[in-house]
Amino acid sequence: IYILNNKLRWGPPQTRLSCSSSPDLEKPPHSMLRHLTSKIKSTGPISVAEYMREVLTNPVTGYYVRNNMLGPDGDFITSPEISQIFGELLGVWIISEWMGAGRPKQLQLVELGPGKGSLASDILRVFSQLQSVLGEASVSLHLVEVSPTLSQLQAQNLTGNTSQEADSEDEPVYRRGKTTAGLPVCWYRRLDDVPTGFSVFVAHEFFDALPIHKFQRTEKGWREVMVDIDPEKPDHLRFVVTPSPTLASSTLVQADERRDHVEVCAEGGVIIQQLVRRITEDGGAALIADYGHDGTKTDTFRAFKGHQLHDVLASPGTADLTADVDFSYLRRMAGGGVACMGPVTQRTFLKNMGIDTRLQVLLRNCTDPNTRKQLISSYDMLTNRAKMGERFLFFSVLHQSRLAKPKKQDGLSLEKKKIPAQLPVAGFTELSFS
Repeated sequence: IYILNNKLRWGPPQTRLSCSSSPDLEKPPHSMLRHLTSKIKSTGPISVAEYMREVLTNPVTGYYVRNNMLGPDGDFITSPEISQIFGELLGVWIISEWMGAGRPKQLQLVELGPGKGSLASDILRVFSQLQSVLGEASVSLHLVEVSPTLSQLQAQNLTGNTSQEADSEDEPVYRRGKTTAGLPVCWYRRLDDVPTGFSVFVAHEFFDALPIHKFQRTEKGWREVMVDIDPEKPDHLRFVVTPSPTLASSTLVQADERRDHVEVCAEGGVIIQQLVRRITEDGGAALIADYGHDGTKTDTFRAFKGHQLHDVLASPGTADLTADVDFSYLRRMAGGGVACMGPVTQRTFLKNMGIDTRLQVLLRNCTDPNTRKQLISSYDMLTNRAKMGERFLFFSVLHQSRLAKPKKQDGLSLEKKKIPAQLPVAGFTELSFS
């Protein structure tokens, strides 16, 4: 396992012998390239956002729709696949925020882009272990997933063979089932379809796959970077800069922007605003973890195929496309009606959550040398500054009341009542562990 351009990859960088893409990916889907070139011939160059949307989520030939891209046989590996500790600590964070909100009677865990279901599985294990804390709270799992392939994998991992598909494609819940512990699990294609109620939203490596617009500063002002057909190679694509402003370049770039090249994920801004609305109206919190920056980076758009860097415009539909998340943009889109914390590095977040203490407990209870070695290695991968420790960031959106100071009681009182202090926000605050 190694790091390449801010993405965790499997196998030595100089060889591809230790890994391979899925068999489907070895044959480039020329239909995607034909589809894109036909569209460009009809309407002219397309935005990078439209290119990403088509390549990743086209209902017929989209990369996420066709493939299982996770793990050693896919194109990338995520933190939950590296160590159970990662998901366990996120489970503790969710329960901590539920307690900080006053222990509501309902707790909906909503995960956006749940991968194989590994993270949700680890979180639910913590819920089971802390059942005495959750008490009579009604707990349910809600997964927002566009990939039929991945939803089947998630269902297998979380519910065994007990999940059922909806009779009609128009149903908001297209799959439902129950975990072995009896918790209800529902699948949705859109966040809007998830029921209202107190929810904790988790988005781990979700925002980096959303479509971005790319903009270049020129002598004439901001211009959008588009995807066009290469006139010298009709079966190849190339980047071009628009000669005049587009609607996106006129509206999405901040007036005080200092960078010369900017990537803006308008879709990410919309989703943040959806989360803000739900948290404001129904209570809850959102935890976003991704490769990203706080408004400092420029060109981060890249592709991975078989765990190797790949030309973003070559063989569209056969490789994963990604761009670092601009957390300063997400914070700006969240607005002033909620409290935002972070971003902080993954190393900081996990250490604040007590990863060192948890590792020592696991090592004390483990006698197998290989398992001990694996635990130490995965801890290093997650926290080492040169690996994932500082390249991965955590950001949270909380209800405004979560950080509000308790009000002092007015008037005379014969008894001095102690005002309960707010629970600190775990992960973003250094906590002490006994």
